[in-house]
Amino acid sequence: MKSTNTSPSHKENFNYDKELAKLHVELVHLQEWVKQQGLKVVILFEGRDASGKGGTIKRFTEPLNPRVCKVVALGVPTEKERTQWYFQRYVEHLPHSGQIVLFDRSWYNRAGVEKVMGFCTDEEYREFLRSCPEFERMLVRSGIILLKYWFSVSDEEQEKRFKNRIKNPLKRWKFSEMDLESRSRWLEYSKAKDAMFAHTDTKQVPWYVVNSDNKKKARLNCISHVLSKIPYNKMKIEPIELPDLPDNQAYVRPPMDYQTFIPEKY
Repeated sequence: MKSTNTSPSHKENFNYDKELAKLHVELVHLQEWVKQQGLKVVILFEGRDASGKGGTIKRFTEPLNPRVCKVVALGVPTEKERTQWYFQRYVEHLPHSGQIVLFDRSWYNRAGVEKVMGFCTDEEYREFLRSCPEFERMLVRSGIILLKYWFSVSDEEQEKRFKNRIKNPLKRWKFSEMDLESRSRWLEYSKAKDAMFAHTDTKQVPWYVVNSDNKKKARLNCISHVLSKIPYNKMKIEPIELPDLPDNQAYVRPPMDYQTFIPEKY
C-alpha cells in the first residue's frame, strides 16, 4: 500500500519544478480529453488579496492552449452592467463545448468585497446568498463541471506579501488602495467569508479550501485536486513526421540590407 505519511518532513521532500512538470503533462491530457468529449469546465478561484490565486492560475494555464483554456478576470461593472441581472455578465463567459474557463474572482465578489465595502445594498447581498446556490445547481444540471477553490492565507503571511509588493518594483502594480482597505477590514472579510460558506458550500457544488501560506505547495495541491475531480483518459500521442522542404532553386532571397533588423544587444 502507498504510504500516507503526512508529517512535515515528508511534505517538504519534493522537487517543485519536477512535480509541476508532471502535473503539466497531465493537464495537457485533461485538455485533450475535454476537447474530445466536448466537456464544459468552470473553475472559480477566490480568496483574500495576495492569497496566491493568480500564481496558481498562471501555472495552471502555462502548458495549455488559450483557445481551450480561457481566463476571465472581470473589472468593475459598467453602468449598463449594474442594471443587469447580477449573474448576467458572468454567464456570457461560461464555456462552450470543449472549453475550460478559469474565473480569477467570480460572482462571489458580491459576497466578499461588495458586501464589506458597501458596494451593494443589504437586499442585493441577501438575494445573492439566496439565489447563488440555485444558480450553481442550474449550471451543473446544464452539464457544466463546476469547481470552487478558496485560497486561505494567514494574516501574517498576507502582511509579508503586501510588504514585498510595496518594496518590489516588479510587483508594485499589484498593490492597490483596495488592498490597504481590505487589510484594515480583515475581521469583516472573515465574517463575510464565513457567511458565504454557510450559504453556498453545498453538496452539489462544495467549496474546496487551499492552504496557501506556501505558494508552491498551494499551486501543486490545487492543480492535483482539479485533475482528481475531472475523470479523464490519457490521450494517445500520434507521431508526427515533418515533410521535407520543397526544392528552392527557383527562389532567390532579396538582399539582407533590404530589411530592417533590430539591433542585436544580446
